[in-house]
Amino acid sequence: MTSIGGAGMVDWNLAVATATRLVRPGPEISREEAREVVAELRRHAKAAEEHVRAFTRMIPEGSEPEDTPVLVVDRAGWIKANVAGFRELLRPLLDKMEERRGGGAGGAVLGAVGSKVTGVEVGMLLSFLASRVLGQYETFAPATRDLPASADGGGRLLLVAPNIVHVERELEVDPHDFRLWVALHEETHRTQFTAVPWLRDHLQGEIQSFLDETDVDPMTVLERLREAAQSLAGGRPEGEEGEDGGRSLVEVVQTPAQREILGRLTAVMSLLEGHADYVMDGVGPEVVSSVGEIREKFQQRRARGASRLDQALRKLLGLDAKLRQYRDGERFVRAVVDEVGMDGFNRVWTSPNTLPTKAEIAGPADWIARVHRKAES
Repeated sequence: MTSIGGAGMVDWNLAVATATRLVRPGPEISREEAREVVAELRRHAKAAEEHVRAFTRMIPEGSEPEDTPVLVVDRAGWIKANVAGFRELLRPLLDKMEERRGGGAGGAVLGAVGSKVTGVEVGMLLSFLASRVLGQYETFAPATRDLPASADGGGRLLLVAPNIVHVERELEVDPHDFRLWVALHEETHRTQFTAVPWLRDHLQGEIQSFLDETDVDPMTVLERLREAAQSLAGGRPEGEEGEDGGRSLVEVVQTPAQREILGRLTAVMSLLEGHADYVMDGVGPEVVSSVGEIREKFQQRRARGASRLDQALRKLLGLDAKLRQYRDGERFVRAVVDEVGMDGFNRVWTSPNTLPTKAEIAGPADWIARVHRKAES
């Protein structure tokens, strides 16, 4: 992997090497059992495709959306796939910062810090996440020699085998049921993006707008990071938190324009994650006999976190916000389907204008009034 933007703001090779060196080892498992897990996950991914299509009715009968590969990977494979995605998504921002680095105090500071340090920091972040992700539909996924993607340069489904085995053992649930349950969630994401052709470009456009609004002056970025770190570490005096109190690093390091964009992104991600949770539980009773037990134990695991360090990092990285997205989004989907049925809910996929706003995620009746009653009047 080559660096980005001239001399390079991030040493991506070092990021991969650091992450793979620091990531926790997976659960102890024999070679034969590992082969069986991989084979079963592939079968479940194929079965989940049919279950999700039938339940969601997002893909009309007789039509065949763009195919995207399903990859069963280990933690190192997940790291490599995500570094490739980060490189692609962050390329415009890092190119802008590279141009600004050439002169002035900010450029000198970042030059001193160097792409090596940044690569190590990115690697440390990925090493933390790599042992926690069960599966992922990688929307922005350029093909590499080892990791194929869809023909248009984006889209692949990843199932992280060692993490799935670790969690099913930790929860003491039926492993075959749990593997299918996870596959149903991730397959829903694949269906969302393959059945709704405009969704990927819309999401990428919002993310790029967010990045375009970033203060590209390196000194400004570093100052915002310093302030964010102080607030998250409790560096401000008690009672002087202000409006940034309790925010994650992702939320603090942004401009007012970015906060508006982030509100739209949060609504979309809440929809996608909540829809996947709704589908995995809706399909579950028909094909996953122990779905009730799995959901209860999994929710408890989500809520408590693994340790105080884990909880602190979740807060820092904004992962607590992602947990709220699952909950709030699932509540929105359930309320809409209960009121107007699955086909009525599927109007959400008509265009970017029919996506719910952040306020509508919290108030599903407002979305129904805007999209359904307005169209019927």
